Amino acid sequence: MTDAAANLGLFLGQSSNGAADGETPQREILLWNRANRHGVIAGATGTGKTVTLQIMAQGFSDMGVPVFCADVKGDLSGISQIGTPNEKLLARAAGMGLTLEPKAAPTVFWDLYGQKGHPVRATVSEIGPLLMARMLDLNDVQEGVLTVAFHVADKEGLLLLDLDDLRSMLTYVAENAARIGREVGNVAPASIASIQRALLQLEQDGGDAFFGEPALKLTDMMRTSLDGRGQVNVLDSTRLMNSPRLYGAFLLWLMSELFEQLPEIGDPEKPKLVFFFDEAHLLFKDAPKPLLEKVEQVVRLIRSKGVGVYFITQNPADIPDSVLAQLGNRIQHALRAYTPSDQRGLKAASDSFRVNPAFDTAEAIQALGTGEALVSTLDEKGAPRVVARTLIRPPDSRLGPATDVERAAVMAASPVKGVYDTIVDRESAEEILAARHARTEAATAPAAKPATQGRAPAAPKAPAAPKAPRKSNRQTPMEALTKSVLRTAGSTLTRELLRGILGGLRR
Repeated sequence: MTDAAANLGLFLGQSSNGAADGETPQREILLWNRANRHGVIAGATGTGKTVTLQIMAQGFSDMGVPVFCADVKGDLSGISQIGTPNEKLLARAAGMGLTLEPKAAPTVFWDLYGQKGHPVRATVSEIGPLLMARMLDLNDVQEGVLTVAFHVADKEGLLLLDLDDLRSMLTYVAENAARIGREVGNVAPASIASIQRALLQLEQDGGDAFFGEPALKLTDMMRTSLDGRGQVNVLDSTRLMNSPRLYGAFLLWLMSELFEQLPEIGDPEKPKLVFFFDEAHLLFKDAPKPLLEKVEQVVRLIRSKGVGVYFITQNPADIPDSVLAQLGNRIQHALRAYTPSDQRGLKAASDSFRVNPAFDTAEAIQALGTGEALVSTLDEKGAPRVVARTLIRPPDSRLGPATDVERAAVMAASPVKGVYDTIVDRESAEEILAARHARTEAATAPAAKPATQGRAPAAPKAPAAPKAPRKSNRQTPMEALTKSVLRTAGSTLTRELLRGILGGLRR
């Protein structure tokens, strides 16, 4: 591929545009200045979605764009290793006029559990009540009680860093249910007990490893290497997939953090970061309507922050129409339609493309081979191009997973080595509430009777000095109003209004 083409966009593969034999092959590219308009990579298992993700991640990296992607099966880790193309891949590249340059992408491995990558943590306050309720699978009433706990914590300046803090906060709310209920509504003890049980389940699933400090700094994911390539952040999700709600909520939190922290830049020449969301159906499955509305809002607005979001799923029908409408760049691998449900999904996939008169889109989707896809990207005006049957280009990095030894070597050379490895446990809600409880018990304990036998009589007290006249503490109406406004502004603006679009505490 020529330098001019590389500067224009990411080379995805080659197509004949579905026309008659003998036509000049077309290069299918994803324009850099349209990459923040989001996209979707869809297709059945084994059709090549992961390879497409890999060549896109490395292509963005080569252009100096940092990338985040979830590695669900473990084979995406091969992006950290130099490729060793076989004869078949070399022949495919030659047919496209492409010279493969085997190389590894600058990779940083992450893992919520800290086993196959650097630990990833966030505080409970940053996650917020909406996503926490999603992780705990709470009903509407229980979510309301959880929101009350977060509200009280904000109001009283109590940091919720880990699950122990949240558990202590719930106990505090239960013990003060009468007072808190008069302020914000009834707090049912049964709901608090249910939340506590859900917390225990999340803890047993290993979710407690995610909550705490040091919390992840997005700047550590948005680095470029010394040679100018963007850092590829690979989240090992092989174990995380056993907790699908935690997986979906974590990635949604990360996306919302990007939205909250990055400045508005409009449509840049190239993205500031590209975010690949694998197994996207887990985010939307059984999600309540308020959460879906928040997701749509984040996806719609985050592109003006220079972030491109790409959902990877088996069928575009897994993604709600309101979100799918925001995804301009589309790559569809093969689908098989055996059941009525499959047929509906196939129709939804084919109807999402701009029609190519040279072939029937629905039939083409079923006839695609491994490594082939229907591709439609946005043109310079932001309009979708006519769908084209495309042979996806081979990757420069390894196809297949990195070994444990190779992964360890990558982590040893990581720019964030040692930054997140040691847990920090500073004073937060658990410690503060325990100290309050101890003081209360000490104050209410019965006082010991003084022993007077055998003691000399006490000396008579000196007469008390005359008291100065007490100054009136009564406030004028204007003073009371002024103090009320200042107190409300101080507590609200510094605590309660610093929660972002998904309810997480903004940094």
